[in-house]
Amino acid sequence: MADTEAKWYILHTYSGYENKVANDIMKVVENRNLQNVIEDVYLPVEMTKQTKENGKEVEVEEKLFPSYVFVKMIITNESWYICRNTRGVTGFVGPGSQPTPLSEEEVKNLGIIEKETSISFDAGDRVSIKSGPLEGFEGVVKSIDLEHSTADVDVSMFGRSTPATLELSAIAKI
Repeated sequence: MADTEAKWYILHTYSGYENKVANDIMKVVENRNLQNVIEDVYLPVEMTKQTKENGKEVEVEEKLFPSYVFVKMIITNESWYICRNTRGVTGFVGPGSQPTPLSEEEVKNLGIIEKETSISFDAGDRVSIKSGPLEGFEGVVKSIDLEHSTADVDVSMFGRSTPATLELSAIAKI
């Protein structure tokens, strides 16, 4: 049952359980140190603007594929068991609930292929924050994690330096 290369699979979940399933799988992977078997869990979302009853416009995270979670893993008895027995999972997408990997073309069409991240700043550079709750603030990059597309930044807030981990796409060199 074991393969040597990680492939993308789709888990079907109960409606509204997508975030919990993704978080629970990643916690088990982290706790059992199984990053070499289950490499990534992906939940495609997009930000949309909605108008509340009071007329105020807010950004809301909307799932692109409700009730589905994408998992990049090597199929082993352990990885199959972890995914299949996570609370909220109804099964794998495939014939007879057997895990069927996505083809390269399907992965590309779904937009879940790892994107090459190009950045224009290094550790020690001053950056401005372009989006998120800290938008408009400035800070100094302490470290960059290309694997997770994040950077640790000391943000200057109200005369103090506050550490924050931010998406690389949310910051720009000054």
